[in-house]
Formats: sequence, structure tokens, C-alpha cells
Amino acid sequence: MSADGPDDQPRDAASELAARDARIAELEATVATLKALVEELSEKLRRNSSNSHMPPSSDGPGAAGRGQRPRGKLPSGRKRGGQGGHRGSHRVLLPIESVDAFIELYPAACEGCGALLPETPDVDAKRYQLLDLLGYKPHVTEFRRHEVACRCGHRTCAAYDATRIPSSPFGARLVAVVALLTGVYHLSRRATQRLLHELFGIEISLGALSRIEARASAALKDAAGEAQREVEAADVKHTDATSWLRAGIVMSLWTIASAMATVYRIIENGRRDTVRKLYGVLRGILVSDRATVFDFWEMAFRQVCWAHLVRKFVSFSERDGPARAFGRELLECTALVFEYWHGFKDGQLTRDELATWMRPLQRRLELVLERAVAADISRLSGSCADILAHRDALWTFVTCDGVEPTNNHAERELRAFVLWRRRSFGSQSERGERFAERVMTVAHTARKQGKNVLDFIVACCSASMHGTTPPMLTGSAAN
Repeated sequence: MSADGPDDQPRDAASELAARDARIAELEATVATLKALVEELSEKLRRNSSNSHMPPSSDGPGAAGRGQRPRGKLPSGRKRGGQGGHRGSHRVLLPIESVDAFIELYPAACEGCGALLPETPDVDAKRYQLLDLLGYKPHVTEFRRHEVACRCGHRTCAAYDATRIPSSPFGARLVAVVALLTGVYHLSRRATQRLLHELFGIEISLGALSRIEARASAALKDAAGEAQREVEAADVKHTDATSWLRAGIVMSLWTIASAMATVYRIIENGRRDTVRKLYGVLRGILVSDRATVFDFWEMAFRQVCWAHLVRKFVSFSERDGPARAFGRELLECTALVFEYWHGFKDGQLTRDELATWMRPLQRRLELVLERAVAADISRLSGSCADILAHRDALWTFVTCDGVEPTNNHAERELRAFVLWRRRSFGSQSERGERFAERVMTVAHTARKQGKNVLDFIVACCSASMHGTTPPMLTGSAAN
């Protein structure tokens, strides 16, 4: 029988069906792969500061807070600004001893009879004040070494006394003002140069400004070390990190902040062995995110930031399929966490009541996380497993005084440095990094200590110039 006979027709049909089934299976696999890719890319497109670690500055022009109402929030119908019944803010008159000049105004004649009136002071006179700035000129001190002729005919010049004649032409207050402008308020050196000229008539080169920063950095070294010891001794400390640039090379910028001090450090990388050295003695409770770099800190003495968890749960809720349901359930639990916490902060709950109310909520949230892990959902189950691995660090704020459920304190402290980096593109040398971290450490810590930042920097620079003991930055650190 030929190859094209009747017996071969069923085999041909079976082959065609098998080929078709294989092709369908291949196309279905391709569709599944493309659907997963579309979902992943769509999720990336939806990322913003509310559902990821991205900063608010990365949000587009249509993001909430930039001309668009936050999602789910209805307009209140009220006008912008203070509402009816709002307690206004009014400027209070300065005390008499703070007034530099007085202009006395007397009535010329009586409003009743028209008789001339004497200029008699009134102890209850109506007072008005004008606050202004008067012209300020730089103060120049000149040191002169005189040469005196003797009767013998010899002329003797006064010896150069390094203890009296300064090695730099710039005094302590000017050095402190430059450090404040460039290192605390983050003006560029060129802008600082213009400001000194326009406000004070001081002409100074860009190179001299750089040398002034180096002098200020050396003068603030001890104070920055004092702040480091303060945060190491703190019972609760917050920490966060971002990137920094040195001449275009990516570095790592870290902050460690307690209630009374803030320390900034710029290091070469964010690896665990490098970061571990920043913390010195491991003492107290560390509030941070879930980064693996913090594995050196015992989990029972950590608090994971719930603001980071909220953003992660929001990202789950914005996905399709089962991930959305898990995200919404986790957000419901988180909303109750913050409701109970704010009730405690407002004095409506005691510490014991907070712990009692949180206990069933803790079990519920961890059960949801466990179900999410068992569901084996891509880009969800792994994150939930990692959160469960930090379960001992999720609820520290419930029982420990002074511990917040978020790391907002460190993020706020880091914000000024982030803005500085965006404007200046970082530093150009290691010397510039030391100046940046020291002056910011001293400024933020001095404010927490209730000290005037400029006055403190002036005192440090003056002590450095005269070789005297620098002032203390904190009340508990040693000299």
C-alpha cells in the first residue's frame, strides 16, 4: 500500500492535532509570560513615594500634593487658610529694654476745648514697633610691628608674636558665618561670596572660602565627636541612609539621630562591615527599615519602620488578582495599628491598654502575612516572608517608652542633606565631606540642645584660634 493510503490519514490527523496542541501550549506560555511582564512593568509605572521607597521629590507633577487631590479624599468645601475659630498668631511687642530708639508722640491741643497741651509722658501710652536692619560694617583689627631707633643708632623691630598675631586674616565670627552659610544653609561658595559683599562689603575669594571651611571643620571636630558619643549612649536612636557624591563617585550618607543629638557620616559604601563601625557600642533600640545591613543589631532591640510597611502594602493593594486582596487586608490591619497608637499618644489609652488592644491585632496581621507567604505569589510572598522574619522588631513601640512606630525622625533629619546633594552634586574631596558631616552634625545637635547655632560655632572657632578648651555641645558628654 502506498504512503498516501487510507491507513496513513489518521496518523496525519493525529500529528496535526499534536502540533496544534503544542502550538497552543507555546502561545499560552508566551501569553502568561507577557502578562506577568506587563503586570511587573505596570507596577513599576505606578510606583511613587506612597507605595515604595522613592522620595516625594521623584513624584511626577500629577502626584498628590502637587496640584492633585490625594486619591480617595473628597474636597471639604472650605476655603484655604485658617478656619473660623482658629486661634490666630500675632506678633508680640518686644520689652522696653530691647528697644534701641524711642519716638515720643504727643497731642498738640485738647480735642475738647482746643487748649495747647504740655508734653506729659503717659505710662500707658499706646505702643507700636518697627523692626528693621541698620547698616553693618565689618570690623577690622590691624596688628602693627613697629621699628624703633635707639640712641646708639640701631633700629629694632617688634618681634613677631604668633600668640598675638593671628595666622589667618579671618576672625572667628566671620569663619562661623561662612560655615553657617555654606554648611548649614547650603549656599554655594559663589553665592556666599556675593552675599558677603552685598551685606557686609567684604571681598573674599572662592579659594579663601574653601580654606575657611577647612578651619571651621577642624574647630568642630571635637563637638562632632561629642554628638557621636551622645547618640551611642541614647536608649533609642533612629537611622537612615541615602547616596552622596564625591567628584561624581557614589558614596553613602548615613544619619544616626536620638532625641538630643544627630550625627551624619559619609562613608565609601553601605556594606555591613563598613556601616557597623558607625554605631560604636551597640546599645539601646534601633529604629530603621528592614535592610539586611542592620542584621548586626539584635532583632529584639530593633523597631522596623511601619511607614515603609504601609508603602509596601499599598503597592500590593494596587496590583491585580490575589495580591490586591492581601494588600487591602494588610492595610486594614495597619490602619488599626496607627489608630491605637494615636489614641495612646493623645492620652486616650494607657500603655497597658495599648498592649492589650494590639495583641489580637498582632496575631491577625501575622496570620495574613503567613497566608500570603503560603499563596506563593510572585513579588508578594517573598516580601511577606521577610516581614515575618522581622516579627520581633515589629511591635517594640507597643511596650517600650520613647520608641515610635515609624522612622520619620531619621528621614526628616536626612532631608536637609538630600536637598544639599541635589543642589551641589555632593562634594569634591574628602576634606569637603568632613566639613559637611561635622557642620551639619553640630548644627542639628545644637538645635536639639537649645543652643544658638551661630554662637556655638563662633565659640568653637574662637577656642581653636586661641588654643583654649572648646565649649560643650551636649550636657552629658565629657570634654
